[in-house]
Order: sequence, then C-alpha cells, then structure tokens
Amino acid sequence: MHIGVISDTHMLISSIERLEKEIKGVDVLIHLGDNVDDIAAIKKYYKGEIINVKGNCDFSASVPSDRFLEIAGKKIFLTHGHRYGVKENLSGLRYKALETGADIVLYGHTHIAKIDFEEGIWYINPGSASLPRDGDKSYAIISISKGTIEPNVIRF
Repeated sequence: MHIGVISDTHMLISSIERLEKEIKGVDVLIHLGDNVDDIAAIKKYYKGEIINVKGNCDFSASVPSDRFLEIAGKKIFLTHGHRYGVKENLSGLRYKALETGADIVLYGHTHIAKIDFEEGIWYINPGSASLPRDGDKSYAIISISKGTIEPNVIRF
C-alpha cells in the first residue's frame, strides 16, 4: 500500500499540476488542508481515492478538521495541525495519538517537512506542495507492507 500525503497547496495551480507526475501510482491520496478546494483540480489527473481534512484557511462545513481511519491495518490520525499547536511542539498531537491508539499521525500547517518516530508512533508532516518554509516543495509517500511503515518526504 502506497499513501500519498500532501498539504498546504494554497490554490497555486502550477504546483498542483506538478504534483500530477509526483503522485502517480499511489493507492490513496491524503490532503491535510489549506486549501481543500484544490481537490477539484487534483481530481482532474488523480482518479484514486482522496481523503481530506480542512485547515485554518478552509471554511467548508462539510469537511472535518480531524479524521481517524485505518489503512492496511494501521490506525492513522489526520489533522491540519493548527488546533494542536504544531508550530510550537508536537505534545498536543502526542496526546491525541496515545488517546486514539494511532500508529501514524499526519499533519501540516507549518509548511516544513518533518518525520519523527516516538514511542512507536510516526508523526509525518509532508511540508508544503506550494509554499515551503524549508526549501523545495514537498509531499510524503508512506509505504505499508507486511505491517512495516516506511515514510519518505520527496522534494520537487
């Protein structure tokens, strides 16, 4: 199972179009908010399942702020991150991960790609696919095979 994770696309169509080549072959695409309206543009070239949450720049009442799901036997918590203070530290996310039994926590908001592994839980921020604060634009691919989680940040 290959999961593509993007965040903080912020309606920059040129960046979204560049993602077309980058996310081919993923089984599921997750968008972590800012801007969920970009999903309409993404659907023009990605025909698989797209799962999303809203960020601090999204105002859709029909899109949740957080989601909890299971993919390939792994429990995954999705959030944009702004409600958990991720610009300061990950303590709010750690509490939520432990509370929900998550194996993986996916978050955005900081526009900085980061992968942490603590107490058996992966914390993955794909960075920004449009407006990075740490160099090149980025996204994440998470491979799950035989119970093993292998996350990678890809810069483009």
